Amino acid sequence: MRELPRAERDLDDLEVTLTGGETGSLAELLDETYTDGFIVLKDGAILFERYFNHMTPRSLHLSQSVAKTVVGTTAGILVGKGILDPEAPVTRYLPELEATGWRGAKLRHVLDMTSGTRFGEAYTDPYSDIGQVDVASGWKPVPGGADPDFIWPAHVWDLILGLTETTRPHGMRFEYRSIETDVLAFCMERATGRRLARIVSEELWQKMGAEESACFTVDPAGYALADGGFNATLRDYARLGQLWLDGGVVPVDWIADSRKRNDALYPPEAEDSLPGGAYRNMIWNGGDGSVLMARGVFGQLIYIDFAHDLVAAKLSTWPDFLSPSLEAATRGAVRAIARALS
Repeated sequence: MRELPRAERDLDDLEVTLTGGETGSLAELLDETYTDGFIVLKDGAILFERYFNHMTPRSLHLSQSVAKTVVGTTAGILVGKGILDPEAPVTRYLPELEATGWRGAKLRHVLDMTSGTRFGEAYTDPYSDIGQVDVASGWKPVPGGADPDFIWPAHVWDLILGLTETTRPHGMRFEYRSIETDVLAFCMERATGRRLARIVSEELWQKMGAEESACFTVDPAGYALADGGFNATLRDYARLGQLWLDGGVVPVDWIADSRKRNDALYPPEAEDSLPGGAYRNMIWNGGDGSVLMARGVFGQLIYIDFAHDLVAAKLSTWPDFLSPSLEAATRGAVRAIARALS
């Protein structure tokens, strides 16, 4: 286990901007953003750590789409070992996808979510593609009163094989689509001959010096859900962020590449979610590469600040999938912490 030294400071009363725009304390901000756990590392040491809603340092918490960065980080390790090639066609690893919307796509397009494959990410529509992922992954049952003629995918691979349409040329435009991470994970499994959970365990989690075991949810075929099924403790999410600051386990070339912007169009809907941002290698770029973020619905966040050698991790249970005000206030609070410590 990698020990995290403690250099604690009481930041509860730190002045931050609350979700309504008024000034308040960090403690108030954590309360109004439905926080389950919040931790700050500065120079690799625990500076501030709080738990709520029966969470403890040993509690596992679902990461939602922070799982994408866990998988993308592990993919970067495989790239560094020469096991994966971002410029290779996806069909080198998964020839079955020649009959799908990923025909002609590179692994790079999957890593950056710039393939042209049609996939709908409408969380509240049970018949959308992401709604079908919920059923295929075993997260939700077939909706009550569902059309009896609608054919639901049996598992995630079944769903991927059914995505046969494209909406644009590959590499033209970023579009956030969870299924891209699952395609990446299946490429990783084929390239290594190992299942995803074992790959993450052996290549990332053990080498990181995690404090606790982690786990994935699995679909009916035993596939670990790469796009959102990863569960771990708050401190271990922070350790993952620290890996990005330290380099070593995560190749420094992969870190540098992830801090770049790509040439794909960053559309208005993405701009609304993260103004001035970008997406590369399954991780969000805050704009100029000085901040990278892993983000998940319902308020999950790992915030990696290279300029201040600071990591913050937040686990939450928002009442809604997305909340721009809660997320913006959280990011603003982390920036206020960084300023206070500099």
